[in-house]
Amino acid sequence: MKLVHLADLHVGFRQYHRLTLRGMNQREADIEGTFQRAVDLVIRIAPDLVVIGGDIFHTVRPMNPAIVHAFTHFARMRRELPDVPIIMVAGNHDQPRSTETGSILALFEELDIDVAHAAPKEFIYPERDLFVLAIPDLPGSRPQLLPPPGYRHNVLLIHGEVEGVLPAAARVERAALEIKLRELNANKWSYVALGHYHVHKQIAANAYYSGSLDYTSTDPWSELREERALGLPGKGLIEYDLDTAKHTFHHLDCSRCVVDLLPLLARGMSPKELDLGIKDRLDAIPGGIDNAIVRLVVQDVPRHIGRELNHRQLREYKRRAFHLNIDLRRPVVTRMVSGGAPGRRPMLGDVLRTYLGRRPLDSALNRDELIKLGVRYLDLADASAVGVHFLEQGGATAVGPADEETLPL
Repeated sequence: MKLVHLADLHVGFRQYHRLTLRGMNQREADIEGTFQRAVDLVIRIAPDLVVIGGDIFHTVRPMNPAIVHAFTHFARMRRELPDVPIIMVAGNHDQPRSTETGSILALFEELDIDVAHAAPKEFIYPERDLFVLAIPDLPGSRPQLLPPPGYRHNVLLIHGEVEGVLPAAARVERAALEIKLRELNANKWSYVALGHYHVHKQIAANAYYSGSLDYTSTDPWSELREERALGLPGKGLIEYDLDTAKHTFHHLDCSRCVVDLLPLLARGMSPKELDLGIKDRLDAIPGGIDNAIVRLVVQDVPRHIGRELNHRQLREYKRRAFHLNIDLRRPVVTRMVSGGAPGRRPMLGDVLRTYLGRRPLDSALNRDELIKLGVRYLDLADASAVGVHFLEQGGATAVGPADEETLPL
């Protein structure tokens, strides 16, 4: 018995400010194209069961075009695979904040798709001797993750974060459902299908995150690094044979090339040398920079070197690329302490500058402005603390944030 496992479709995902000729966000159109090709692939595989691990849409209230697109292609899947059970669970992106608000995923029940969105559900298919426990991403208690006796095949479909499995960068977007690995009882199931983590990953002999279909997270760069480390070609979906335990990862080409170049060390370079180094890195991209999403981290760039770069050349690269992030990072200041006495502990502002100087950021954020804003908030907190102490000692007034200029959040 053959199943297909996919997850994290994120239909309706939008990013950057490029539009199609019809006025649609170009990244949204990209993701729709990827999903359409994924449905084509599922139909070609012709499985006996399809399980979808959540985050069907990118937002709880997707726009009408995203709903129409998803409904159209799920209807096509149902039409081409008329007798195949299709089961989906809600992910954290699908869950409304209020229990009084209905889930858009209920719409797919009209296509004879089995959906678990408001509570865990059990689905039984006697003609296939199959039991499926579907767990959506919901906080609070959940049933014990154990299959009942009497079925040849048992599948657990669940959207959540398995404790200790995901790298730190992937935990920026937290799932409501956190699971300990031992709670899955993977050895009791024929297969465990997981959703939430965007990189294809095996966590037990028969338990997998299928990964997302495209790069739809706030930090695609960490996904690219993880995929390189795991030897993956990129995104895709899983085919798994419940009888033979054969696992096949089907790579799915993304609609747009996403490239995270190896960091460029600029220490000791002149502006002209750095211009040439950036040019060489960008020109070496297979297929070119045109219409690609690209990041290049340039380390150890003093402020005066950054100002003297050929910004006309950089603007031309940005015009050609779909999105280009040249991430210039300042040198990290190392404080040397002489003598045998212990050195001074670093100030909180220094720690903040170092942390924000290295932390991966969304490409829309300005690193220098973020660091400046963080330091200003720390200064205000220090001023407030000093003022309160002065007031407690009998002073006349306390200095706090209300006495300072309004800062943006």
